[in-house]
Amino acid sequence: MTDQHDDFHVEPVRGLPEAPPEGEHILWQGAPSWRALARDALNLYWVVGYFVVLATWRGVVHADRDGWAIGLKAMIPYLVMGLIACAILSGIALILAKTTVYTITNRRVALRIGAALTVTLNVPFTLLAKADLTTHRDGTGTIALDLMDDTKLSYLICWPHVRPWKISKTQPALRAIPDAKSVAAMLAQAAHTRVKERAETVDVRAAHVPAE
Repeated sequence: MTDQHDDFHVEPVRGLPEAPPEGEHILWQGAPSWRALARDALNLYWVVGYFVVLATWRGVVHADRDGWAIGLKAMIPYLVMGLIACAILSGIALILAKTTVYTITNRRVALRIGAALTVTLNVPFTLLAKADLTTHRDGTGTIALDLMDDTKLSYLICWPHVRPWKISKTQPALRAIPDAKSVAAMLAQAAHTRVKERAETVDVRAAHVPAE
C-alpha cells in the first residue's frame, strides 16, 4: 500500500520521512527539470502561442484600420500580459522543482512532493504493476507508476507528479526528470531484483514448513 507522511519535521534522510531500514539503500535521487516541468505540466508553450496569436490578431486588425504603427502599439499590451503569465508559470515550475525529491532505492520509489503541504508517497516494488516511460528530444521524460493494489490517491494533491488525465486511477509519476531513459532502466532492474528476492524468500519459507 502506498503510504503518505506529513513532512513538517526535519527529514532524517533527504527526500525520505524516515531513515531507510536495514538492507535498504538509495540508488538514485533527483528532481524535475523546471523548464521541462513548465513545458509538460504547465503547458508553457501553449500559453506562449496563445498570446502571440492574440497579439498578432489585434495588431493586424488595428493595422488594417489605422496603419502599422498603431497596429504594433496595439500588440504591446498583449505581449506584456503574455510575458507576465509566462513568468508566473516559470516561477511555479521552479518552486515545484525545488521542493520535489524523487528517490529510488533497492526496495521502493519515494516521491517527496508539495510546496505548501509536503507529503511523501512510498511505492514498494512489490506493489508496482508496471512503469511507463515517455521521453522528449532533450532527454527529459516522465515515468508513470501503475499500482497493483486499490490504493486511492488524490489527483489534485499529487499534481503535477501524476500521469496526465489518469484521474479515475491516479498514477504517481516522476515528472520531467533529466536522463529519463537511464533512470527508467535503473528502476526496472531494481524492481525486477526486489520482486525476485521476495519470491525466493517465500519459496524458502514454504520449503521449511514442517509436515503435519
